[in-house]
Amino acid sequence: MTTGLLLLLAVHLAATAAMTGLIWFVQVVHYPLFDLVGSGEFVRYEAAHTRLTAWVVGPFMAVEGATALLIVAAPGEDLGRLLPVVALLVLAVVHASTVFLQVPMHRALSQAHDPAHSRRLVVTNWIRTVGWSVRSVLAAAMLILANRP
Repeated sequence: MTTGLLLLLAVHLAATAAMTGLIWFVQVVHYPLFDLVGSGEFVRYEAAHTRLTAWVVGPFMAVEGATALLIVAAPGEDLGRLLPVVALLVLAVVHASTVFLQVPMHRALSQAHDPAHSRRLVVTNWIRTVGWSVRSVLAAAMLILANRP
């Protein structure tokens, strides 16, 4: 296996693992605490949350997405195509969940706090939490398989 592919897989794993850690924090700590923010301050809080979160997750998501595509494009003989394609499909589900479920709920919450929207955000965010967790396992497996003698 080439050093370039191993480095690509390592960078991919690092970005995926970072997103996995972040999403677990959001799932278990951050989103459940939304209901503790006072109604008078919630809209301002949500705007800051959305803006600041983008600065943290944006670079990791960009690196993860770019490396996932590169791995699918040239997985190498030892790795094969199955794991990279499955991992990319899981990433597509995570991104679809973000675009079609979480972003609209954040838009609604940016207008006014609604405990029902907060609860729905927590429940639907499990799609991303499980997805990124699965991706971490797949990314680690790809690195291990590519690095075997």
